[in-house]
Amino acid sequence: MSLHLKRPLVFLDLETTGTNVATDRIVEIAMVKIFPDGSRQVKVKRIHPGIPIPPEATAVHGISDQDVAGCPSFKQVANEIKQFLDQCDLAGYNLHRFDIPMLVEEFLRAGQSFNLKDRHIIDVQKIFFRMEPRDLSAAYRFYCGKEIQHAHSAEADATATYEVLQAQLKKYAELQACHDLESLAKFTSDGDFVDVGRRMIRQNGEVLFNFGKHKGKPVRQVLTEEPQYYDWIMNGEFLLDTKEKLTEIWNSLQLENLKRAGKV
Repeated sequence: MSLHLKRPLVFLDLETTGTNVATDRIVEIAMVKIFPDGSRQVKVKRIHPGIPIPPEATAVHGISDQDVAGCPSFKQVANEIKQFLDQCDLAGYNLHRFDIPMLVEEFLRAGQSFNLKDRHIIDVQKIFFRMEPRDLSAAYRFYCGKEIQHAHSAEADATATYEVLQAQLKKYAELQACHDLESLAKFTSDGDFVDVGRRMIRQNGEVLFNFGKHKGKPVRQVLTEEPQYYDWIMNGEFLLDTKEKLTEIWNSLQLENLKRAGKV
């Protein structure tokens, strides 16, 4: 079944310096415009982000500082991009949560608005997740070829999870070297989080805030420059574990200050 389009549909994808919409920047934008007659037009632009591209971002998309050294800024190509997207609907993967917010922010930083009103926006990821459930029952069915008996009882679910892991280890060659728990834990990790609430993350040996206006900033720096932020978290609806871990950092910082002042 083909798409029935009344106007062009642009499939959009961004490569960026990171995943923080507020602080990261676009380094490449690809737009594939599908016309109602089935023809297509492609536009790809490399963009100088105005900030360094972190090595971990380069490892994902292969674009380095050297690759964008002579490229225009987003502001310089904003009009060209806007014209390409004019009178078009939009589609992409995880479009709602990342690409659209990032694109809108870049336009605003360039002193322009990007109107989403009256555009149809299709997020292919949401179709995928809705049509292919990702719960334990679906995983058990996919990997083990059977249904969980007494699903949602704690014992049945825990046992099914064990069987799913065994099946995954057999199925994927990438996991053949992950039979020890340390390797498997690294494979499944999505970050070295300091607290279970994932409000703080450890990167390159330093603890950073992972939310809010100070996301990406060192915790110790923020607590030094804005000590009231500690009180705000302690009085807020944050997990006790988050408050406990933050207090450990806070107390360590206060002790260092006392030592510098010669009071201990």
